[in-house]
Amino acid sequence: MTATSAPTGLPFDETTPRKGALQTILSSDLPRSKVLSFILLAILLVLAATPFLFSGSQPISTAAKICVFIVLVASYDLLLGYSGIVSFAHTMFFGIGGYGVAIALERLGATWTSVGLGLAAALGSSAVLAVAIGLLSLRVRAIFFSMITLAVASAVAVLASQLSDITGGEDGLSFQLPHALRPAFRLLSEPFLGTVVNGRILAYYLLFFVALGTFLLLLRIVNSPFGRVLQAIRENEFRAEALGYRVVAYRTVASVISALAATVAGALMALWLRYNGPDTTLSFSIMIDILLMVVIGGMGTMYGAVIGATLFVLAQSYLQVLMEAGSTALSGIPVLPNLIHPDRWLLWLGALFIVSVYAFPGGIVGRLRQGRSSQA
Repeated sequence: MTATSAPTGLPFDETTPRKGALQTILSSDLPRSKVLSFILLAILLVLAATPFLFSGSQPISTAAKICVFIVLVASYDLLLGYSGIVSFAHTMFFGIGGYGVAIALERLGATWTSVGLGLAAALGSSAVLAVAIGLLSLRVRAIFFSMITLAVASAVAVLASQLSDITGGEDGLSFQLPHALRPAFRLLSEPFLGTVVNGRILAYYLLFFVALGTFLLLLRIVNSPFGRVLQAIRENEFRAEALGYRVVAYRTVASVISALAATVAGALMALWLRYNGPDTTLSFSIMIDILLMVVIGGMGTMYGAVIGATLFVLAQSYLQVLMEAGSTALSGIPVLPNLIHPDRWLLWLGALFIVSVYAFPGGIVGRLRQGRSSQA
């Protein structure tokens, strides 16, 4: 045995680099940019401490929505950024998760068993639909697959609106949560850090930790050998097939994983809102929002989902408020108050996204990593 070899049974020898805890958690996919690392850490810490940092219902609701959309956007990036699959059915799986939990809690009662059964039924339904769509549609060209997914998603949205006895129709379903997640529940008799730890806070942290765990799982998947094959298929599917990889099978598995993660996101959204309806999870406008978040953050980078979802949700929640404050402050100046009137917030939101796409063609994460590479 040489000086550098390891005794039998030991996982490392003297020359094998050992992974740190952070590398293990992040599946060896580090941000590779100091600025990006700082931004991601800041987002994580603020989301973790939001209930104790900010008062009022809007900040915690915004943070909860960010957590949900991080999972939703990351799951879609697994399809678009890593697999090269353009699907318009992602909100369908989002809606299935929401309806699964909503129907179970509304019909079976506000218990944890109902939550588990509803989520299990939703995950099973999403898996079956994703396999069917994948096996039947992924053999065709990309544009035809996209049209098929759009047709299926539209059909499911129509069914959700028409099956009012089950889904509540256009009005959706409102339901009660398990006792520990209700606002009236108190975990502690006294406030902690000036905040009453009630069921609403517990619901937020349930959402936060499930979203964090799901994101880390997706990060692990895209950095596994399976994820490497997906990227090879994205770059050149004919070469990957020539090397012996079954392209349709790999893409179908990726579709199933993405669908399951989107289903979890839908269930989390329903639990937070205590409501689910067609406009909440099945709207096509949500699909457009997801696409924007992926592009802004950076396709093919899970961290792009974090950046894109955070920026988009914050803009949706606070841009109108900022414009109203600016319009009031500039009330004595001609034209400007009308130009930034809060009623025009969608116009400015669209303009901001166009500018961001031109400024960061590879997404914000891609730009930050590129800057790091050029400095090196």
